[in-house]
Amino acid sequence: MKADPEAQRRLLDLQAIDTTLAQLAHKRRTLPEHAELDELARQLSALTDERARAQVAVDDIDRDIARLEKDIDQVRARKDKDQARLDTGRGPARELEALQHEMASLKRRQTELEDAELEFMEQRETAQATLDEIEARQATAREKREAAEARRDQALADIAKEEEFKSTSRQPLASDLPADLIALYDKVREASGGLGAALLKAGRCGGCRLELSGSERARIKAAPADEVVRCDECRRIMVRTAESGL
Repeated sequence: MKADPEAQRRLLDLQAIDTTLAQLAHKRRTLPEHAELDELARQLSALTDERARAQVAVDDIDRDIARLEKDIDQVRARKDKDQARLDTGRGPARELEALQHEMASLKRRQTELEDAELEFMEQRETAQATLDEIEARQATAREKREAAEARRDQALADIAKEEEFKSTSRQPLASDLPADLIALYDKVREASGGLGAALLKAGRCGGCRLELSGSERARIKAAPADEVVRCDECRRIMVRTAESGL
């Protein structure tokens, strides 16, 4: 393929832009905030499960306390009723004596229920503290997520801005170069990991970094200036300049 030497040299400018665009794309994919957000998502998911279990524990204790309070209220009501009957002093002595025995039994039962309620209230305090601690960790993780999202969004915006600038610079440059040269460059770039053209410097290919053999150096030196030459090793386009050492 033939191409004006100046057009070949301008391939290096195009390659520089394409390399920057590839680096920006890689930077977008590998932003540290992506990994950070993934880890925070895992943490928040685990905390959601942990909080659900802690809430169930609190709710279970609340139901036990409510049940005991209902039982205590019933005992108190029965005890108040019996006390009222005793206070009247009316009725057979045997019935009044039975009421006194029942009153003593109700007092013991009330004490047992109140002791059990106190124990449950202590358990609830511990369970609530556990729930509060989990919710505090959730809040901290959410704050970290918001901060990471803000950093990610800013980084993506900066990348997009630079990509737009580079793409805008690329378009007129590519349009001014011969279509067949651009087609070859794009084909080689796609097959060679993004590097389609490289400077031949001091007898070394800028693509694969290998030094040219004597025969290859002689071949390239003998090639006309407008001949598009390619590396025998990596097949990239080698752009010749005064630095090529031929």
